[in-house]
Amino acid sequence: MASAAAQTAPNTHAAKQQVLWQKLEASITDVDRSLDGVMGVAIEDLNSGQKYLLRGDDVFPQASSIKIAVLAELYRQAQQGKLKPTDVYTVKASDLVADSPIMNGLTPGVTQVTLRDLATMVVAVSDNSAANILIDRVGIESVNSLLDSLGLAHTRLRRKMMDLKAASEGRENISTPSEMMTLLEDVYRGKVLNKPLSEDFFRLLSTKKNSWIPRELPEDLKVADKEGELEGVRNDSGIVFLENSPYILCVMTTYLRRERDGEEAISKISVDAYRMFDRLARASEYGRVISPSNSSK
Repeated sequence: MASAAAQTAPNTHAAKQQVLWQKLEASITDVDRSLDGVMGVAIEDLNSGQKYLLRGDDVFPQASSIKIAVLAELYRQAQQGKLKPTDVYTVKASDLVADSPIMNGLTPGVTQVTLRDLATMVVAVSDNSAANILIDRVGIESVNSLLDSLGLAHTRLRRKMMDLKAASEGRENISTPSEMMTLLEDVYRGKVLNKPLSEDFFRLLSTKKNSWIPRELPEDLKVADKEGELEGVRNDSGIVFLENSPYILCVMTTYLRRERDGEEAISKISVDAYRMFDRLARASEYGRVISPSNSSK
């Protein structure tokens, strides 16, 4: 028979979990203090909905991370029947811009690629020519219309990739940590795409690449993210599909004195977040972490 004390003891499971969240917040604060630049962070537990925000509503230049919105609109138009991922495009010389590792090696006027091929190039190597072709195909206004429909007033595609004239005029592609988190969550929860297209969208974003959220995480962990970099800017936003405990992580940095510091900050926060979510996913209500190898002990 349970003792009276055991019967009346408060359930401290949730309170103990909050201690781990507080420690994660303290770790992020330490990273923020030491970074010679400005950083914004958004984290969301996709099971509980609990969130953490640091400068969550501040606007940051997105660099290639804005391609998440372009790809979301590409998939939405596929769902609407306006295009097919298998639609074929013939590469033109006028399509080619700098920082296009694959496209600049193709033969204009001869090479044909599908829209899905272009999307893969956008994610795998952040190919700017491929991104611009997709932007032309779906339309800048359509991308922003999608963002408006989701209430993302501070996330905007204002120019194509490598449009230095537009950039010099202040037409930067922008978002906030909170809004990029919302965009990813809305796709994840089926508010933008049906289930098959949503799954393929995240399958595409999880293409292996040189980005900072997954850099120091387990190799077999699915991470659907898109990094972005400009001079003084490093960003990475995505979903970490940790078994039983998926979460969103968006880290944006700007005014960096050294870009490498921004990359290291993103990786450090990613590792700390992973360690917390992994512990919570495998722990009993009393905090014992149970691994598959010792679950019977």
